[in-house]
Amino acid sequence: MTVTLLDHVAIATPDLDLGSAPYTALGLTPEGPDEEVAAQGVRVRAFVVGETLIELLAPIRPDSPIAGFLEKRGPGLHHTAYRVTDLEAEMARLRASGARFLSDTPSPGRAGTRVAFLHPKWGAGTLMELVEHPAGAHGSAGH
Repeated sequence: MTVTLLDHVAIATPDLDLGSAPYTALGLTPEGPDEEVAAQGVRVRAFVVGETLIELLAPIRPDSPIAGFLEKRGPGLHHTAYRVTDLEAEMARLRASGARFLSDTPSPGRAGTRVAFLHPKWGAGTLMELVEHPAGAHGSAGH
């Protein structure tokens, strides 16, 4: 298995400033500027907690998966993400054990990462993401 650590916990919010209030009250500050991930239709604000990120996700268009999630379920936990060293190898390994992915190939993620989402029905009702960081990425949460 190539999972190396919990990369991030993603929280869906309709507004990054509103969603950030609890985290700033805890004394956390955003890791850097907000980042738009066009492939996922989101704007992301990340907070570092140890080696893990809390990522707040707000939709940038009404047809994005996060917009649909917010409409159906409201704000809250969206997914958990696990760092891997070789995304394609891990996808192949998991497929061989019966895992289902939401897409056949990795997508671009935040901060130069590549990501793949596992189907919630495979993840016991939880959306799970695999994250591969660019080679040589180090520091807090690999960013």
